[in-house]
Formats: sequence, C-alpha cells, structure tokens
Amino acid sequence: MSDKKELISYCGLYCGECPNYIGKIADLARDLRKELRSVRFEKTADVLSKISFFSMFKDYKQCYDVLGGMVKLRCNHACKDGGGNPFCKIRKCCRKKGLAGCWLCAEFETCEKLDELRANHGVAHIKNLRKIKRNGIDGFLSGQKHWYVKPKSE
Repeated sequence: MSDKKELISYCGLYCGECPNYIGKIADLARDLRKELRSVRFEKTADVLSKISFFSMFKDYKQCYDVLGGMVKLRCNHACKDGGGNPFCKIRKCCRKKGLAGCWLCAEFETCEKLDELRANHGVAHIKNLRKIKRNGIDGFLSGQKHWYVKPKSE
C-alpha cells in the first residue's frame, strides 16, 4: 500500500503519521525488553527496590509488562486495509454507506461515532475532515495533517 491516499483513514486521521503504524515505539519497547532480559535486569530491580531512593523498582514487573503492551500496539496495516481498531464503528459506517471517508458524509460535523476519537485525538480528525472536504485529497496530502488538536473547550 504505497499510495499515500490509502493512508487516509475513514475518520480523516492519517495512518502515515500514526505512531502504531510507523512502529517506532513498538520497536523501541521490543528492543528495551530484549536488553533488559539480556542483562537480567529483574534481579537488579529487585535489589534496587529495597533501597528507599530506588523504591520505584518494586514496580519493575509492571513496567516490563507495559513495554510488552507497547510492542503489541504495532499496526501493520492502514485503516482501509483492516488496521487499527477491528471494532471501529466509523469504518463500518463508511463501508456500509459506500463512502471513501467521513468527509463525503453530510453528517460528519455532528456524528457521534466520531466522538470516540476525542479522548486520543482531540478534534484533529474533524480539522482533517474539513480540510479534505475543502481542499480535496491531494490538498490534504500536500499540507499539514493533524494527529492531536486540543479542543477549544479544554
């Protein structure tokens, strides 16, 4: 999927800028876990956790598990190729309506399905959708793509 147009998700977010699609965080977390195992850092953490200055190392196992979760965040496919949330209501809606994206829907400004993205993206997807509607796909691809935009109400 080398076509940049295919990296525009139905909701207006751009998979080409998604940390999970890029995979850098997953790679770093994988590599750090590997390094921690190679030096048996769980033993070091156990010893350090008994010193008050390093008491936070008592949570080493939890930290290691969170790194494992970060590895699992890797997304090998763009949204339109089945990547991202497999239960995405937005993708299902667009496919049902036969739309390439929400920007083609007259209701996107008030669509409650898009509200689920606010926690992680603010209003970035809405700004992107407006830009795609106004400037077209090529105009969107040639300009800034938002990943997070703080809502004005915050």
